[in-house]
Amino acid sequence: MKPASFDPNARKLLSQIDSPADLKRLQEDELPLLAHEIRDELISVLSQTGGHLGPNLGVVELTIALHRVFHTPEDKILFDVSHQGYVHKLLTGRRDRFSTIRQYQGLNGFLLRTESEHDCYGAGHAGTALSAGLGMAVARDRRGSKENVVVVAGDAAFTCGTSYEALNNVSDHTKRFIVILNDNEWSIAKNVGAIANYFNRIQTNDAFSHLHDKAAKFVEMIGGRFVQQLAAKVEEGMKHLLLPSVIFEELGLRYYGPIDGHDIPLLTRTFEFLKRQQEPVLLHIITQKGRGYAPAIEKPDKFHGLGKFKKDSGETQKGSTPTYSEVLGQTLAKFADNNKKIAAITAAMPSGTGLVHFAAKHPDQYFDVGIAEEHAALFACGMATEGFKPFLTIYSTFMQRAYDMVIHDIALQNLNVAICMDRAGLSGDDGPTHHGLFDIGYLRHVPNMVHMQPRDEEEFADMLWTMANHQGPIAIRYPRGAGTGAVPKAQPKLLEIGKAEVVRHGQEVALLGLGNMFSLAEEVAKQLEAEGVSVALINPRWIKPLDTGTIEFFARRVDVMCTFEDHVLHNGFGCAVIEHLSESQITTPVVRIGWPDQFVEHGSINILREKHGLTAAAALEKIRPFLKKKLGAKQGRPAA
Repeated sequence: MKPASFDPNARKLLSQIDSPADLKRLQEDELPLLAHEIRDELISVLSQTGGHLGPNLGVVELTIALHRVFHTPEDKILFDVSHQGYVHKLLTGRRDRFSTIRQYQGLNGFLLRTESEHDCYGAGHAGTALSAGLGMAVARDRRGSKENVVVVAGDAAFTCGTSYEALNNVSDHTKRFIVILNDNEWSIAKNVGAIANYFNRIQTNDAFSHLHDKAAKFVEMIGGRFVQQLAAKVEEGMKHLLLPSVIFEELGLRYYGPIDGHDIPLLTRTFEFLKRQQEPVLLHIITQKGRGYAPAIEKPDKFHGLGKFKKDSGETQKGSTPTYSEVLGQTLAKFADNNKKIAAITAAMPSGTGLVHFAAKHPDQYFDVGIAEEHAALFACGMATEGFKPFLTIYSTFMQRAYDMVIHDIALQNLNVAICMDRAGLSGDDGPTHHGLFDIGYLRHVPNMVHMQPRDEEEFADMLWTMANHQGPIAIRYPRGAGTGAVPKAQPKLLEIGKAEVVRHGQEVALLGLGNMFSLAEEVAKQLEAEGVSVALINPRWIKPLDTGTIEFFARRVDVMCTFEDHVLHNGFGCAVIEHLSESQITTPVVRIGWPDQFVEHGSINILREKHGLTAAAALEKIRPFLKKKLGAKQGRPAA
């Protein structure tokens, strides 16, 4: 319940917090009110901007306690993934800019080293904090300084293999290291697997919970280091009697918990105790994702990360056009109706990838392996060797983590794995950790690989059907969000691999609009045609293999070609076209429209396209100087 004095419009305590030092000056009995004010600020702001609401509502008390006890930026606090760092931002001098979060030129939705000195490590992917934190601790030890290193990792991070690679090294490399296991049973979806079950057994064992509470009260009442050690030994012995062997202690970290992650005084006292320990420690806390906001508690997967919503009800505005993710899940489910060899695999992203639709109809053919992209890829390989058709459905930016498996296991063995890369292209307000701008570059040079991108939902379904019937490695990239509204046919058609679609012929300019950039190519074509220019408009479809026949045909007859891609220009689709023309000794210039050689910031897609030149106006400015035929000149064309 909220305190009787709570005024959601005043936020009288939060308005005083411009640094962690201000937080430390508050009285302990004021902190529950501060927590309520922070929750109201999160709900109010994110209802207008969108963002990771549920995770941040769950770590309010934890973050307050961390900044009461530790002293950033001297002490290092790392948040795994860091999407739950909004409260940290509010308490570290960014309160006045919080309404700009995830907006162009505003605060980033993740921690960012360039944004604040209090952000010691930036990340947007899971499983990074333990390894990076251990590196900081070892550097501290070598330097001889005394700062604390605290890693906050959700239970989902422990489904990620890199977390265990780090834990395997902790006890060998440092004696002062604090890990906080924030256990809420959720990543984006409900956590899966033996590790999730293990955590659940720990926190739900009544005998252990009773023992822990008694031991804690005994220590608090009697005091003294000898009694602390005695109680710890008693508890340690009982844990092994009551529970399976505690994995963290076997790895060399002293395990404490589980304790209530919403009890600020308890958290504060515990952190004060842990920072004095001369051994690596792990504190297991239990929190509630979405705490303080009923809609987020009722639908934690929806409120993990979402767009704008109505503050009072939590309702979101759903578009009438299905997203590409939804089309994928529904289409694969139809294929699986008649093919029990089809399997759908995700790495903890059933909602984001649209596979919830598949899972509902074919639960025995659906596999969520947790945040473990490398394992997901190898798991798919194993299924493929036994005659199954696995669809490995992972965001483009997360597929980077399984790159070795793509080459060494899928492609080298020529296995029948279909790679579906959601969020390919710009991911807008999620920013550079989530933009899928590199997959053409990291796949197009891999032998045996087929790679494609659809112009609309109808072609998307055709490509998925082609993938289902293809033998060997095959990948598809498709953007975040809704498409054009094109409705897939009842029976998709097989596409000829490596054959582009020529939408219309022309004599002076050839425009090749890959995937969701085809609409931009159409817009440029209309403007050129209005100026009397003869334009060929091509839907390339295939990144690898290229339709070299169509490319050569138009290159030999037009003044200039222009490629459009939602990808970085370096090693992208346009590069592939230029390389082929060079090898064929065709000198027709190629203008390329795509993203620059930099990590693109966060912001709305329209703003970022305007800034970086992915617009019709920018394309026309680059194309017009090459239209020598219109200007009566055919020689001395400038280089692209």
